[in-house]
Amino acid sequence: MSSPVVNGLSVDVEDWFQVGAFEGVIDRDSWDSLSDRVERNCALILDLFAAADVRGTFFTLGWVAQRHGPLMRRIVAAGHELASHGWDHARVFRMDRAEFGADLARSRKALEDAAGVPIKGYRAPSFSIDQRTPWAYMELAEQGYTYSSSVAPVVHDHYGWRDAPRFAFRPLPWSPLIEIPVTTAQFVGRRLAAGGGGFFRVLPYRFSRWAIRQVNQQDGRPAVFYFHPWEVDPEQPRVPNAPLRSKLRHYTNLEVMADKLKLLLGDFAWGRMDILAHREAQQAVEMAA
Repeated sequence: MSSPVVNGLSVDVEDWFQVGAFEGVIDRDSWDSLSDRVERNCALILDLFAAADVRGTFFTLGWVAQRHGPLMRRIVAAGHELASHGWDHARVFRMDRAEFGADLARSRKALEDAAGVPIKGYRAPSFSIDQRTPWAYMELAEQGYTYSSSVAPVVHDHYGWRDAPRFAFRPLPWSPLIEIPVTTAQFVGRRLAAGGGGFFRVLPYRFSRWAIRQVNQQDGRPAVFYFHPWEVDPEQPRVPNAPLRSKLRHYTNLEVMADKLKLLLGDFAWGRMDILAHREAQQAVEMAA
């Protein structure tokens, strides 16, 4: 009997007030005055992962790492990978190359100072590397990152690079850097977002199970799954002046997220993104010019 495909398990570590859905109504200058719940929520996630005996990657904001050194060290001590999610959740397509480079360097320093381990992986906030940022991969490669998981190869109102490959690819012909897109499934010729986050939380669990099985069994490739610490926190503060669509996306089904994660962790094999990147490097295709 063949071994199951080991999928990539990831957590985008940001607090409830740092999400893209609320960026228009919560000022960055107010963050330090708001209720900090990231440590409590990450502790719950670490316990979930330990109970399921799985390891994953925690793509963490430098802003969070600077304020939560003990949490960063606990993540590493538990056998998980610590990777970068940028400094303060600024989207890559809203920066130029110099700003992006500074953001990468600042977040990496905060993470390495907090945890004492090298940082080799990166995920752009809101999957914001796309056709508008051709310089982003050059900056990642020059700063020594080995992989990125920053592309959502779908159409979405907040993000998406529709024409990107569904699976691992090499964005630069001269660099070993690889990009591992978040998972999509195929249905009647269309790509469907199926890599976690709000889609996992809002839709019935059977959809995610079907999608990951399709990727594992039909495509023979690993899935890439992500979620956020605030998604396991139904008691988090509410943002009353946020747009209705943002509130629906953010607060729907928070109370069932932890139980759905338990099902997911039991139904499939999971591992760290850096190990997945190493395995996928042999199958990664070159990005068409």
